Amino acid sequence: MSAVHNPLFDPLTIELLDATLRDGSYAVDFQFDEKFVVELLGRLNETPIGKIEIGHGLGFEAERSGIRPCNIDLRRWCEIARSELSTSSWGMFAQPRFSRLSTLEELCSQGMSFVRIGMEAERVPENLDYIERATEICGQVYLNLMKSSATPYVQLPRLLSDVTPAVAGLYIVDSYGSMLPSDLHRYVTVAKQCFPVIGFHGHDNLGMANANSIAALEAGASIVDGTLNGIGRGAGNAETESLASIFKIVWDDRYDYKELAKLAEFCRSGMDVIPEDRNMQVLGGVIGIHSEFFPLVEQLCAEFTVDAASVMETAVELAPQNPNKTHIRTAAQRIAGRTNAAAVAR
Repeated sequence: MSAVHNPLFDPLTIELLDATLRDGSYAVDFQFDEKFVVELLGRLNETPIGKIEIGHGLGFEAERSGIRPCNIDLRRWCEIARSELSTSSWGMFAQPRFSRLSTLEELCSQGMSFVRIGMEAERVPENLDYIERATEICGQVYLNLMKSSATPYVQLPRLLSDVTPAVAGLYIVDSYGSMLPSDLHRYVTVAKQCFPVIGFHGHDNLGMANANSIAALEAGASIVDGTLNGIGRGAGNAETESLASIFKIVWDDRYDYKELAKLAEFCRSGMDVIPEDRNMQVLGGVIGIHSEFFPLVEQLCAEFTVDAASVMETAVELAPQNPNKTHIRTAAQRIAGRTNAAAVAR
């Protein structure tokens, strides 16, 4: 006999967004098989998933920052989405440093109904105009606070105080995959003081993405992201099919977990995913280093004959909130210098 569950959130008020064809692009180096994309979108459209995010993982026009472009260009993404999605709405990710508002306007004219604008919380004040102009172009603009855990939750009200109320919602983003359910309760509770609609986007470095998603909902969030089979950047994301299954257990089968489970297997077998270093994922999740810096850490470890964990820990000591490439390189050099000095002293 099944246990009786009493969820601490109202399932009728929540949304499950699928980001397989956006966050999952990292796992295939932004090179999707177009036939796979067409079939997946068509099959997702037959499920109750209402929002589907597509396109380049970093955001539309990411190639303007020098990163590898997606093999499917924006025009083709729009054509596929219009062709395959009749009941689900679709959107893309954006970053102010390379995603132009003129392009956002063009995408919306082609049928895109939502955009999620990503930046660190500390950068919100300098991008207020971009956010407001985006809300004038697109009907649903979500503000995604990348690397949310790098900013103490008590600072959020100050950093978000001047954001236009026209945004559709605010996202807490566990970019490092380092947050625990207690963290989600604190961040979501504070975020709801600023905006009525809160979302959560979790990564799975420590295996907590699904549990954190439920914790976010219990704390008052109303949107959670998933990717099929958890396929996404680095350690991956909360799993769309698992979240749908949890909802089935605690309420009813709102999202057709059986079909989503089939689609998860379709993605597992149909996506040629780049292998990830599990050691680096765990270190990054515990210490607080984003997966974008893992290749640099590995390069410096080979160059200076130093340990990855020591490099990460030293980098975080240099910049507790948001270590960057300079901090990581300095950390490796310092450790190597100390090692060399100790060898000379002996």
